[in-house]
Amino acid sequence: MYFYLKAAHIIFVVTWFAGLFYMPRLFIYATEAGEKPEPACNILRNQLAIMMKRLWYGITWPSAIITFVLGISVLWDGNWWAILWKPEGSWLIIKLAFVVLLYAYHFSLQKILNEELRGIYRYSSQQLRVWNEVATLFLFAIVFLATVKQSISLFWGFISLLALLLVLITAIKIYKILRKNT
Repeated sequence: MYFYLKAAHIIFVVTWFAGLFYMPRLFIYATEAGEKPEPACNILRNQLAIMMKRLWYGITWPSAIITFVLGISVLWDGNWWAILWKPEGSWLIIKLAFVVLLYAYHFSLQKILNEELRGIYRYSSQQLRVWNEVATLFLFAIVFLATVKQSISLFWGFISLLALLLVLITAIKIYKILRKNT
């Protein structure tokens, strides 16, 4: 049963991340729609609001809940809880800390969604582009910890995440420059 639970857990992690990656893109598009003249602005924002609600409540939230339930099941059925507080379980504690932070990120997107659905666009498209990449950092950290487990070096893992962060920030800056030039 363990492997079936694990496979289902991975599938719902993937669908959850699909929502976490696409939702900020929709926020960006809705924010940038504000630069369009009426009635285009209103038409775009109304259509994007429909897309946001369907993605968030139809895919992202259900996937987050099922991921959580299946994650607890995998932790229990795979007997991972037994090593949780032992030295060989340190990778799991760090992974679970990243998972908690990922759920915090999820709730931050919920807050932005609620604001945008009320017509409050607090963040620039550039800020939302940066916020969009946070999920990428969580994905890398969680997958590497789950895959390489205790063989990962905390120092090199941290350095790798910093390097990835620098690459992402550089890519965002390059995109901003290219976008201004077109």
